[in-house]
Amino acid sequence: MFSLVVLALLSCTETQGLQHVFVLHGKDLHLDVEKPVELDETTDLFWRFNNKNNIVKITPERKTVLINIYKGRVEFGQNYSLLLKNVQHSDSGDYTAVTVGGQEQRVAEYKVTVQDPVSPVNLTVTNSSDSCNITVTCSTVDLKISRTFRCDAQNCSQVEEKSLNTTKTFSSLIVYLQQDTIVCNHSNQVSWKHSKVTKLQCEPKPASDGVSLCVVRTVVFCVGLIIMVFAVISVHVMEKIKKKE
Repeated sequence: MFSLVVLALLSCTETQGLQHVFVLHGKDLHLDVEKPVELDETTDLFWRFNNKNNIVKITPERKTVLINIYKGRVEFGQNYSLLLKNVQHSDSGDYTAVTVGGQEQRVAEYKVTVQDPVSPVNLTVTNSSDSCNITVTCSTVDLKISRTFRCDAQNCSQVEEKSLNTTKTFSSLIVYLQQDTIVCNHSNQVSWKHSKVTKLQCEPKPASDGVSLCVVRTVVFCVGLIIMVFAVISVHVMEKIKKKE
């Protein structure tokens, strides 16, 4: 059984020593320094974007020199943390905190990806010629996946899964069975949406029209045969009666 994990607005993973941060478009980005920082009269701290564009310079007196394009969007904490407000897709990239004095030392490194909320997911149900085989298809603008379930009057079980299209980076689409509910879930690192259908049971199908017609024809044939036998017997009896007269 798949346990649905509620995603936070900001999630962070570590890849080869680099913190990878995912943030929802329009939310605020908070980045901490990862090493102790001590500034003196010859050492300043810089936050940089993509390793070359300075966001801000912080002096030992905690004075800040902010680049114009970030004015009104940036705040700092007591531990030199960076808060970037209302992030846009153009804010995706590498963020580093660097102390610059006698030598340069990196004290924080992040790779930031700004993501949109995932799109709604559509769920459709298709019955096969055998009405107890039910195919559930989950689809979004970029993704589609289907899975077949065998259902009876009590419950459903998975038969097979066929992935039709999985192309969107950092986004996943899954369909799974949870008790008597089939769920389609579309998620990325910052959001998720789902659609579900419950109680997909089916009863055994009644006899088909072909089978019913066959039964009717058999009954008619048998009745006709009986009538014909009685007719032959009646003719034979009548002939015997005439001979006796």
